[in-house]
Amino acid sequence: MTSRRDFVKKSVLAGLASAVPAGAVSATDNDPVKTSSRKHWVWINPNAADKDADLVARYRQYYEAGIRAIFFEADSEKHYRIAKSQKLEAHRWMWTMNRGEKSLLSAHPEWYSRNRKGESCADKPPYVNYYRWLCPSREEVKQYLEADVKSILAKDYVDGIHLDYVRFCDVILPVNLWANYKLDQTKELPEYDYCYCEVCRAGFKEWRGEDISAIQYPEASLSWRLFRYQAITNVVNRLAKVANSYKKPITAAVFPTPEVARRNVRQDWVNWNLDGVCPMIYHGFYKEPVAWIGDAVHEGVNALHGKYPLYAGIYLPDFKNPQEVKQGIEYALKNGAAGVSIFGNVTPEVLYALKTATV
Repeated sequence: MTSRRDFVKKSVLAGLASAVPAGAVSATDNDPVKTSSRKHWVWINPNAADKDADLVARYRQYYEAGIRAIFFEADSEKHYRIAKSQKLEAHRWMWTMNRGEKSLLSAHPEWYSRNRKGESCADKPPYVNYYRWLCPSREEVKQYLEADVKSILAKDYVDGIHLDYVRFCDVILPVNLWANYKLDQTKELPEYDYCYCEVCRAGFKEWRGEDISAIQYPEASLSWRLFRYQAITNVVNRLAKVANSYKKPITAAVFPTPEVARRNVRQDWVNWNLDGVCPMIYHGFYKEPVAWIGDAVHEGVNALHGKYPLYAGIYLPDFKNPQEVKQGIEYALKNGAAGVSIFGNVTPEVLYALKTATV
């Protein structure tokens, strides 16, 4: 369907989820969001070959099932305008820190992150070839991303910006992927621990007064972790100011819970200035049952304290059947999600599950 997160798809097969008895939605202290205020999303890579009439019918079905907005991974005025004609919001889904454009790699290899071994992902990408991570501490990088967001939001048919890969490289992969890459990541390995470039080192020393190379166990330094959380947060909040200047919303796809996000990818999303967040609660990646969707939503909603709405990201290949999809949606809504965001093949059965999910 799309190139997004290809490396994780390779080992995430349909049927990983554990069966959940019908109606087994857990109790929670969070009040479910009222049906009238729910907002469901889908992640889509627009296909230029799509016919207008087919798009009109498809997007009308989306709206009837409760979907109110689409994250488009590429620019396609046709798709955006037809979606809008069917009362859907059309948002541009943008890769943020993971940017492997050949022109950028050629012009600015120094902008790319370095791991604890000193290797640059400009010429030695981790895990997969398209993993090319920019350094969030560099002013030039922030200006480059700001210009990108401005060019997107200046288009009248774009309703908002959606940030993806807005983090560091995975220092720890979801456990279900370890076997695929023949890794044991029960500890942080230096080749996947970023960024140790000269700009980050200098910034940390100026901020904390310590040289990271003089710290015996940098992977255990809480100050070093905080420095990197703040580096990504600074990028996001600068881009949020750009979105605000266009009076258009900004959202982000993030790791499933605040704890997992900080530990695995140095992502502190509860401190971002967003209009909404879509944690990727892909339960199969973490070898968790469908019920864990509710647990993850509960943790995120409680951590946000109402700062902005949370839309639970669900990964359709993780579910055995449409009934499990419906259960996953119900777990999310019961635990305080303002809606769900769907990644995968949105079939009529999935739309029916979305339409009939109850709390």
